Amino acid sequence: MLTGYASAKGIPMARLAVIASGLFLLLGGLGIVLGVYVKIALLLIIIFLILASFLVHNFWKESDDGSKASEMQNFLKNIALLGATIMFYALFANDWLYTL
Repeated sequence: MLTGYASAKGIPMARLAVIASGLFLLLGGLGIVLGVYVKIALLLIIIFLILASFLVHNFWKESDDGSKASEMQNFLKNIALLGATIMFYALFANDWLYTL
């Protein structure tokens, strides 16, 4: 289902892109939850959110008002999540966190 959506959005090699994005989210989430390679895990999620926001949820290209509103909502959600993820990356990038 996601491959069809990605394909409709013009994503090249849609099936591979969907698999790769799933792996980014899986590995990123597991890394954060397990506390293993947290910086790399956060970078995977940051990369996913940037690509998904600007390549998939590009609301500025939509002509239908309903589709435009839906894509804008998903775009803004991803940008908010991106900000939170960058904040967590900044926290883990500093050693002061480990001295608490």
